[in-house]
Amino acid sequence: MHDLNLKIGLSGQAIANVTEENTALKFGSGTVKVFATPAMIGLMENAAINAVDTLLTDGYASVGTYIEIKHLAATPIGMIVMAKAELVEINGRKLKFKVEAFDEVEKIGEGLHSRYIVKLEDFLNGTNSKSNKK
Repeated sequence: MHDLNLKIGLSGQAIANVTEENTALKFGSGTVKVFATPAMIGLMENAAINAVDTLLTDGYASVGTYIEIKHLAATPIGMIVMAKAELVEINGRKLKFKVEAFDEVEKIGEGLHSRYIVKLEDFLNGTNSKSNKK
Protein backbone atom coordinates (compact mmCIF):
# COMPACT_ATOMS: atom_id res chain seq x y z
CA MET A 1 0.00 0.00 0.00
CA HIS A 2 1.28 3.43 -0.88
CA ASP A 3 1.62 6.31 1.60
CA LEU A 4 -1.70 8.14 1.65
CA ASN A 5 -0.41 11.67 2.43
CA LEU A 6 -3.85 12.41 3.86
CA LYS A 7 -4.66 14.07 7.16
CA ILE A 8 -7.72 14.88 9.22
CA GLY A 9 -9.11 18.30 8.37
CA LEU A 10 -8.56 18.21 4.61
CA SER A 11 -11.51 19.87 2.90
CA GLY A 12 -13.02 20.29 -0.52
CA GLN A 13 -15.87 22.12 -2.19
CA ALA A 14 -18.12 21.73 -5.21
CA ILE A 15 -20.60 24.20 -6.72
CA ALA A 16 -23.65 23.77 -8.95
CA ASN A 17 -26.26 26.01 -10.48
CA VAL A 18 -29.81 24.77 -9.96
CA THR A 19 -31.30 24.23 -13.43
CA GLU A 20 -34.09 22.19 -14.98
CA GLU A 21 -31.52 19.37 -15.39
CA ASN A 22 -30.89 18.79 -11.65
CA THR A 23 -34.40 19.13 -10.25
CA ALA A 24 -36.28 16.41 -8.39
CA LEU A 25 -38.71 16.25 -11.31
CA LYS A 26 -35.90 15.59 -13.83
CA PHE A 27 -34.18 13.00 -11.59
CA GLY A 28 -37.45 11.21 -10.92
CA SER A 29 -36.91 11.61 -7.18
CA GLY A 30 -39.92 13.89 -6.77
CA THR A 31 -42.50 15.86 -8.68
CA VAL A 32 -41.31 19.39 -7.89
CA LYS A 33 -38.86 21.60 -9.80
CA VAL A 34 -36.42 22.15 -6.91
CA PHE A 35 -32.80 20.95 -6.43
CA ALA A 36 -32.95 17.16 -6.27
CA THR A 37 -31.71 15.20 -3.27
CA PRO A 38 -29.66 12.91 -5.58
CA ALA A 39 -28.05 16.01 -7.12
CA MET A 40 -27.20 17.35 -3.67
CA ILE A 41 -25.68 14.01 -2.69
CA GLY A 42 -23.62 13.95 -5.89
CA LEU A 43 -22.36 17.45 -5.16
CA MET A 44 -21.39 16.40 -1.62
CA GLU A 45 -19.53 13.37 -2.99
CA ASN A 46 -17.76 15.63 -5.48
CA ALA A 47 -16.64 17.91 -2.63
CA ALA A 48 -15.17 14.87 -0.84
CA ILE A 49 -13.38 13.81 -4.02
CA ASN A 50 -11.98 17.34 -4.34
CA ALA A 51 -10.66 17.11 -0.76
CA VAL A 52 -8.49 14.04 -1.28
CA ASP A 53 -8.20 12.55 -4.78
CA THR A 54 -5.55 14.97 -6.06
CA LEU A 55 -3.33 13.89 -3.15
CA LEU A 56 -3.52 10.17 -3.98
CA THR A 57 -0.70 8.37 -5.77
CA ASP A 58 -1.17 8.00 -9.54
CA GLY A 59 -3.34 5.00 -10.30
CA TYR A 60 -5.43 5.34 -7.13
CA ALA A 61 -8.87 6.90 -6.63
CA SER A 62 -11.56 6.99 -3.99
CA VAL A 63 -14.99 5.44 -4.44
CA GLY A 64 -18.12 6.20 -2.46
CA THR A 65 -19.26 3.47 -0.07
CA TYR A 66 -21.73 5.08 2.35
CA ILE A 67 -23.86 8.18 2.65
CA GLU A 68 -26.20 9.35 5.40
CA ILE A 69 -27.78 12.66 4.49
CA LYS A 70 -30.52 14.97 5.69
CA HIS A 71 -32.01 17.24 3.02
CA LEU A 72 -33.07 20.20 5.17
CA ALA A 73 -34.45 22.79 2.75
CA ALA A 74 -35.55 23.15 -0.87
CA THR A 75 -33.67 25.29 -3.39
CA PRO A 76 -35.37 26.79 -6.46
CA ILE A 77 -34.11 26.90 -10.04
CA GLY A 78 -31.72 29.80 -10.56
CA MET A 79 -29.85 29.58 -7.25
CA ILE A 80 -26.30 28.36 -6.64
CA VAL A 81 -25.59 25.44 -4.30
CA MET A 82 -22.21 24.80 -2.67
CA ALA A 83 -21.21 21.58 -0.96
CA LYS A 84 -18.37 21.27 1.54
CA ALA A 85 -16.64 18.12 2.74
CA GLU A 86 -14.19 17.77 5.61
CA LEU A 87 -12.14 14.63 6.22
CA VAL A 88 -12.88 13.64 9.84
CA GLU A 89 -11.59 10.06 10.04
CA ILE A 90 -8.95 7.89 8.35
CA ASN A 91 -8.94 4.14 8.97
CA GLY A 92 -6.48 2.56 6.53
CA ARG A 93 -8.07 3.06 3.12
CA LYS A 94 -11.44 4.02 4.63
CA LEU A 95 -12.18 7.75 4.75
CA LYS A 96 -15.08 9.45 6.53
CA PHE A 97 -16.25 12.97 5.73
CA LYS A 98 -18.60 15.47 7.33
CA VAL A 99 -20.57 16.96 4.43
CA GLU A 100 -22.79 20.03 4.19
CA ALA A 101 -24.60 21.87 1.41
CA PHE A 102 -25.73 25.48 1.29
CA ASP A 103 -27.75 27.55 -1.15
CA GLU A 104 -27.45 31.34 -1.25
CA VAL A 105 -29.77 31.68 1.77
CA GLU A 106 -29.30 28.74 4.14
CA LYS A 107 -27.89 25.31 4.89
CA ILE A 108 -29.85 22.80 2.81
CA GLY A 109 -28.18 19.52 3.70
CA GLU A 110 -25.81 17.77 6.07
CA GLY A 111 -24.52 14.33 6.92
CA LEU A 112 -21.71 11.80 6.68
CA HIS A 113 -20.05 10.27 3.65
CA SER A 114 -17.50 7.46 3.46
CA ARG A 115 -15.10 6.70 0.62
CA TYR A 116 -12.62 3.88 0.08
CA ILE A 117 -9.26 4.23 -1.66
CA VAL A 118 -8.81 1.72 -4.48
CA LYS A 119 -6.09 0.88 -6.96
CA LEU A 120 -7.98 1.93 -10.08
CA GLU A 121 -6.74 -0.84 -12.41
CA ASP A 122 -7.63 -3.61 -9.94
CA PHE A 123 -10.99 -1.99 -9.15
CA LEU A 124 -11.96 -1.66 -12.81
CA ASN A 125 -10.77 -5.19 -13.66
CA GLY A 126 -12.88 -6.59 -10.82
CA THR A 127 -15.89 -4.53 -11.80
CA ASN A 128 -15.60 -5.36 -15.50
CA SER A 129 -15.31 -9.08 -14.73
CA LYS A 130 -18.99 -8.95 -13.68
CA SER A 131 -19.86 -8.74 -17.38
CA ASN A 132 -18.48 -12.27 -17.83
CA LYS A 133 -20.73 -13.59 -15.07
CA LYS A 134 -24.10 -12.48 -16.39
